[in-house]
Amino acid sequence: MKVHLKTAVAQDYLKVFNSFDEQLFRKLAPPYPKLKLIRFDGSEPGDVVEVELQTGFKSFRWTSLITDRSITDTEAYFIDQGQELPPPLRQWHHKHLVTKHGNGAIIHDIITYSTGFKLLDLLMYPLMRLQFGMRKPVYRRMFGKV
Repeated sequence: MKVHLKTAVAQDYLKVFNSFDEQLFRKLAPPYPKLKLIRFDGSEPGDVVEVELQTGFKSFRWTSLITDRSITDTEAYFIDQGQELPPPLRQWHHKHLVTKHGNGAIIHDIITYSTGFKLLDLLMYPLMRLQFGMRKPVYRRMFGKV
């Protein structure tokens, strides 16, 4: 299943892209489940990001490997690929893309996920849109509203 969310911001795409660091990662964390950051190497290929999802009754590990990164004159991206995922997820691919848009930028969260069951993927779709939609006000606060 694929989710693609876009947020227009006022700052230059390279400035925005280069701000994807541990501080921004913490600000983007959803209110639930609570995230405990265990490891944050960065956004270069080979870097690892590991969190513990704390639901209040059980904790789950989520480990992602940065598998690709590219910067051109019009866009920049990095990809995190799920290595250890919480149930019911079996596959996770998240492209963090920032494209040039006039004097500003558009931040794209392009997520491809699978539970292994099409019906469950469909049921999770609204939750994914909601969880990643919560990033929009953070992006606008950090990089300026268009």
